[in-house]
Amino acid sequence: MQVNDPSVSGIVYRKGRPAKCASVAAKRYGARVSLLFCLAASWSAGCSKTAGSNPSASEAPHAFPVQVQVTPSVTIPDATEYLSILKSRRSANINPQVEGQITKIFVKSGDQVTTGTPLMQIDPLKQEATVGSQDAARAAQEANVNYAKIQLDRQQRLYDAKVVAKQDLDNAQSTYDAAVAQLKSLSDLVKQQDVELKYYKVAAPMDGIVGDIPVRVGDRVIVSTLLTTVDQPGALEAYVYVPADRGRALRLGLPVELLDESGNVAANSKITFISPQVDTDTQTVLAKASIENPGAKLRIAQQLRARVIWGQHEGPVIPVLAVTRINGQFFAYVTVDEGKGPVARQKLLKVGDTVGNDFAVLDGLKPGDHVIVSGTDFLQDGMPVAETVQNTAPAAGKTGTGR
Repeated sequence: MQVNDPSVSGIVYRKGRPAKCASVAAKRYGARVSLLFCLAASWSAGCSKTAGSNPSASEAPHAFPVQVQVTPSVTIPDATEYLSILKSRRSANINPQVEGQITKIFVKSGDQVTTGTPLMQIDPLKQEATVGSQDAARAAQEANVNYAKIQLDRQQRLYDAKVVAKQDLDNAQSTYDAAVAQLKSLSDLVKQQDVELKYYKVAAPMDGIVGDIPVRVGDRVIVSTLLTTVDQPGALEAYVYVPADRGRALRLGLPVELLDESGNVAANSKITFISPQVDTDTQTVLAKASIENPGAKLRIAQQLRARVIWGQHEGPVIPVLAVTRINGQFFAYVTVDEGKGPVARQKLLKVGDTVGNDFAVLDGLKPGDHVIVSGTDFLQDGMPVAETVQNTAPAAGKTGTGR
């Protein structure tokens, strides 16, 4: 349907959207798009001109700032760690010398005792009865000796008066001698039983500290039962068990360091004893090192790592934090000047023992190389870098740990 409006000549309206307005909007939209294309072309041309006027801006990427450390050469000890057990040079295992039942325990673990201090009492009733019986037999034999002496004197006087024959005197002498010998035997037996009676009271053999007491009142013990220990604080010995294949390198005087649970050196010593034979069960060679142990900081039966230092050599080291481990292999980034400035290069390393906070490098690095110690997670092989050298003194003379 068409509608003619005299006020708007030449314009025809249809029912719905005005056709004329749609045509005008389309023309305006096309003009705007053309303008945008012109602006984009102008901006692209300008950028191309700018890039052409400054070639280095498009060809040289930005250098990544890193901190580097000059690889030092330090004295690296050749060392290996083994398990060691500390034992006292004056320690006594207390075992009973008789069998019986424990009736009393006079001390407790940790008590300080002196030589002869009673530790335990084993039931002595049976032994006391034995001693009493033997003593009575000795007393009876003393009476026999006295009677034999009287008889001998009587026979001697009768013989002097020529009343009895020489044989009667000899018989009296023989009886007396036998009685004296029997008395001596019984006296010795009484002494033996009396000494054995003293064993029923267990005493400390030396000054020291009472250790653990594994037995209780009422337990029956035999001569192989461990009652307790008495240890004298002070000097200790470290028992170091070295594998037989490395035992050939052992020699007296080798330095030994005992390490605590934190890896710090708890004591220094030297090898003082090397066993001439290999243990058949463990296939190890026993080596001992004397420990002075001032202040009793180390304890008997304590287990520590013993670091045996076989020798020393000079070599490069690298900070542990600068090393990356990938599939069991060790890598590090170093800066290399390839003519256009320093770039980061990833190197495969063969590392050895740790020297303080550094790895000893066996292969892949030499003294003087610039090792990147920061930002290694963002580096790629061949990336340009701007290096800043750290002023850190090498930790020369540190002791390495065994692997």
